[in-house]
Amino acid sequence: MANLLELYVKLVGLVLVGFILGRKLSNTVPNRIGQLLFWVGVPISIVAFLRGADLSGQIWIAPAIAYIAIFLGACLAWVGIQGQAYFTNTISQKPTQGSLILGAMVGNTGYLGFPITLAMVGQEYFAWALFYDLLGSLFGAYGLGVVLASHYGGGTSNYRHMTKAILINPALWSFGVGLLFREIKLPNFVEFSLEKLGWSVVALSLVLIGMRLSRLNSWHRLPQAGISLVIKMLLVPLVVGSTLPFFGVTGEPAQVIVLQMAMPPAFATLVIAETFNLDRDLAVTSLAVGSMVLLVTLPVWLWIF
Repeated sequence: MANLLELYVKLVGLVLVGFILGRKLSNTVPNRIGQLLFWVGVPISIVAFLRGADLSGQIWIAPAIAYIAIFLGACLAWVGIQGQAYFTNTISQKPTQGSLILGAMVGNTGYLGFPITLAMVGQEYFAWALFYDLLGSLFGAYGLGVVLASHYGGGTSNYRHMTKAILINPALWSFGVGLLFREIKLPNFVEFSLEKLGWSVVALSLVLIGMRLSRLNSWHRLPQAGISLVIKMLLVPLVVGSTLPFFGVTGEPAQVIVLQMAMPPAFATLVIAETFNLDRDLAVTSLAVGSMVLLVTLPVWLWIF
């Protein structure tokens, strides 16, 4: 409980600071901070936290579970769309269907999942969250997510752009570098500085989330957003989380996996929605509402698992 209260103070405080700054600063500031984190900050934090992470056990199963969660979210969203059409005799437009499915598939397992995992479970099990995000969520968003977005929206010419976005992702490269050099002994001062830089990046990531949320002023599409969020933040973590013991994943690693699965929709869903002409209002509403719902669902998952 003490850890949870401390997390809420830091989480809400830093996001609130970002929200206030986002309202007062120019539109270019969040973009520049985002670029700084993307190209420099996040890669440094990955290298830093990998040095203290435990890579033993069945850690390679984390991406497999991520794909199961992504496919289950997509299937449940499709069933929800069919059920809505059956009971209401109305069929949503294809761009709306695409955004609904995307919101139920991919969570914010990086910028939001990482700091929550580090705060609640610890650095020792950070690698589980890292493998889930970089080898699972990333390819789920820019792989299956792009295929679905192209089907429901348009813009097939952007496949090359999305493939390039994966290949040049500095987080993936730093992941490889971190694995290669994690056993190399560094001076105590360098180790200390690297760890402090990593935590500074975590704090700045939460501030950036607040700044981006301050720009989201669309609250339409609440019913459809509710369908996505129930699937993404309730059904998928409950169903897949209940099967984790069958995969041999228990204890703290299971907590990490459940926390990652229970994250609200990722900002990547908005990027894909804009790129492929999906329902941007639905994507925006899902992001904003999901970030607030997380404050309620987080202690529930920690209690259950």
